[in-house]
Parts: sequence; structure tokens; C-alpha cells
Amino acid sequence: MVSRTIPRLAIIIPCYNEELCLKTTSEKLINLINTLISKGKISDESYLYFVDDGSKDRTWNIIEELHNSNPLIKGTKFIRNFGNQRALIAGLESVKEIGCDCVASIDADLQQDEGAIERFIDEYMKGYDIILGIRNDRKTDSFFKKFTAEAFYKTMKLFGANIPMNHSDYRLVSKRTLDIMSLYPEKLFFLRGFFNEIGLPTTYVNFDVKKRMAGESKFNFSSLMALALNGITSYSVVPLRFVAVLGFFMALFGFAIGFETVIEKLFWHNSPNGWATNIIIMCAFGGIQLFCLGIIGEYVGQLYREVKARPRYIKDIELL
Repeated sequence: MVSRTIPRLAIIIPCYNEELCLKTTSEKLINLINTLISKGKISDESYLYFVDDGSKDRTWNIIEELHNSNPLIKGTKFIRNFGNQRALIAGLESVKEIGCDCVASIDADLQQDEGAIERFIDEYMKGYDIILGIRNDRKTDSFFKKFTAEAFYKTMKLFGANIPMNHSDYRLVSKRTLDIMSLYPEKLFFLRGFFNEIGLPTTYVNFDVKKRMAGESKFNFSSLMALALNGITSYSVVPLRFVAVLGFFMALFGFAIGFETVIEKLFWHNSPNGWATNIIIMCAFGGIQLFCLGIIGEYVGQLYREVKARPRYIKDIELL
């Protein structure tokens, strides 16, 4: 572990239609920064960085008002909605350019306990480059959300993208981590996989989840599925190997059925009966083939999007 000086902290807050939360969120986070400064844990040049992911409400207007009243509040606005992951990436890349020693990311609704950031800093000072927030439980989630979230983490682990259970995007990373991140050129960047892949000193901090203060969550089942597919195709070839193994066993099964048919014809002069069975087998195999084509299609689509090399996001306005 390395010894470190008092860090300049940046806190990234991605936002999409969060006009009901922003003023309370900024107030609580500024109070947190001032408390940490008074304790001598962070530099007085620490700041907040909001990323407006193409909001359709007054989110950006509120960010401008907050910036005008407090220079510690900075931000950027996308020209349209690019998604939460790209908003986080934009925040990480922007604060690296502005300057910071470490950066934390947190949701705009502050369901993640902002008080855990102080413990993040304590772990950072011990020499850790990546500090991951792990929620203690899912008591605030509905049964459906709890089930889909657990399925997400288990599926990711099964397919080789091994991320800690109950870790979302609440974390603190060092500038050294940001420097390494800049070496990754891919456009469809899966942050949770990246931070668990690079091998820098990593630790965990547990925290409690609060009820959302206002508004509704923008993260639904379809966005969770899209995130899972991106994570799997970005960090694992297990599904492609599964297709290859499944194809081998399907071919083996077909060979066995053909051999059995020939034996019956030669020795018992019988043609095998069971048209219904044959139809069922054909439908089942057809479904499996389409499923495998879908898996391959996801990887081809990933390559297609990477080859086009379109920008991850486009900024409209930035407040520094």
C-alpha cells in the first residue's frame, strides 16, 4: 500500500429527469464535502459534477442555478439521452480532465447512503484504488425487482463477468484507475466489469439503502437486461462456447437417431413410427437453433457497434 496526501475528491451524479431531487441532493452532498473538509479528510478544492443525461424536465436549469450559487457545483448536459452507463463514463472522463485525486459516483436520488463516502475516503487513504459499495440488503425493493436483480448478478457470474453481489455503481476510484480506464477504447464500456478486471487494490464498504426521496426510478427490467447483455458480451465468451457445445450434442443426438433408424430398417425391416415425436423434436431443435443464432447475433451486434466507432456521448453544455 502507498501513503497518500489529502485528496481532491470529485463526486459524480448522473441525472435523468431528476428535478424533484436535485436541490436536496446537492445540499446534502455539499454538506458532506464541507464536513469532510473540516475533518481534514479531503481538499477544499473538492467538488460535485452533475451529468444531465438528456433530461426533458427542469434538471439542467436547476444544475445551472446550483452552479451559479456555488462554484463547487459543476456539470455537463448531453444533447440527448445516452443512458446511465455513458453518463457515468462522461463524468469519470470529465473530472479526470478537470483534476481530482479520487472520484465517487452516486445516484441522484441518494438512495445509496452518502455517508458511506467518508468510509470510502478512509479506505482510499489506506492505499486502495477501487472501493466498491455493497448494499446490505434489498428490503426497499419489490419482490420483482429483488428477483431480477439477483438473477442479474447470478447470470453475470455464471457467464464469467464476475461482479460482486449487490454492487451497482456506487464506488470510489483513484486517479490511477482513471488513467488505466483511458487505455480502454471500446465504445460499449461495461464499468462494473472493468473495475473488477484490472486487478488494482480493491476493497468493499457496506451501506444501507434508503427509500427514494422523490420521483420514480428510471432503471427498469428492460434497462437491466440491456446492461446484462452488454456486460456478458463485453467480458465473456462463455455463451459462444455454450453454443458450440450444444451444437456438438445436437449433432451427436441426430447421429444416434439416424443410426437407430438404419438398424431398425436392416434387421427388423421397420420404419420408425412417431410422427408427433418427430415434429416435437424438429420444433425443439429449431427453437434451440434460433436461440443460438440470437446469442451469436448479440456478439455480432456488439462488434458492429464497435466497428462504427461512434462517440459514447455528445456534450451540449458544460459548466466548470
